[in-house]
Amino acid sequence: MGVRPIVMLTVVLLLAPLTACGATALPAESSLTLQRSQAATQAAAPVRTVKITSIRTSDYTNGTLTVAGTLTPAPAPGSRVALQRWSATAGWQEIGHASASGTQVTISANQPGSIRTYRLAIGPQAPYAAAASAPTGFNHYVWRGIYKQPLLASGGKNHPQYNIVPPAEGPRRAEAELLADKGGLVWGDINSAGCSWVKNWLGNITDGTIRASLLNGSTVLGTLDQVQESEGWLNRQIAGVTRLRLQVADVNSGYGPQVATDSMLLCTN
Repeated sequence: MGVRPIVMLTVVLLLAPLTACGATALPAESSLTLQRSQAATQAAAPVRTVKITSIRTSDYTNGTLTVAGTLTPAPAPGSRVALQRWSATAGWQEIGHASASGTQVTISANQPGSIRTYRLAIGPQAPYAAAASAPTGFNHYVWRGIYKQPLLASGGKNHPQYNIVPPAEGPRRAEAELLADKGGLVWGDINSAGCSWVKNWLGNITDGTIRASLLNGSTVLGTLDQVQESEGWLNRQIAGVTRLRLQVADVNSGYGPQVATDSMLLCTN
């Protein structure tokens, strides 16, 4: 009679650890069930796909970049879709937007010449999360004044002068006047890296004939002879030419060449 409580207490103490050990499995099983439930929910969540189908320069003068894409499934009518451009310092930046028409969207934005990466993006729209297309790189060529970047060098013979119209008078940075004395010539080397075409309008205001030339080093890319008080164009493809020379020489005149020019480059810079 006197030892029974001790025996009972011993049994309780022996059973207590066993019960505690059995209880530790319950939180683990509960957590595993929750994880499985969350994974199943995520796997079942609908996904919206965004793709760029075309990217092009639609206006080389204004620098209009046009991007078309698809969104599947179609977003709600009037949904805003953004055209974004990657910046190494600021990340993705919106440069234009439009509303989708069904699954189709087309966005245009005026941009300077560049080599950049673009994507289309749409915000969250229940039951869909925010979505974006894969980044797409593109070389955007735009016409710009030939003197947007300074001349690399200039020279000639018989008092050559290569006079670029200052920005206040010629904000397009395209106009210049080239002149020299009788029998002379004048030239200027232009930084044409990143450019694919050049077009030059030339107005000969000399009292005789001049010869305008485009050169890549010692290689002549094109020439144009102009008689007194005439106009002409000297245009060439210059892909791969990084130092383009524009030159005017006297052929037969009374006081030397004097030519007004308006020159543009098609560039990504």
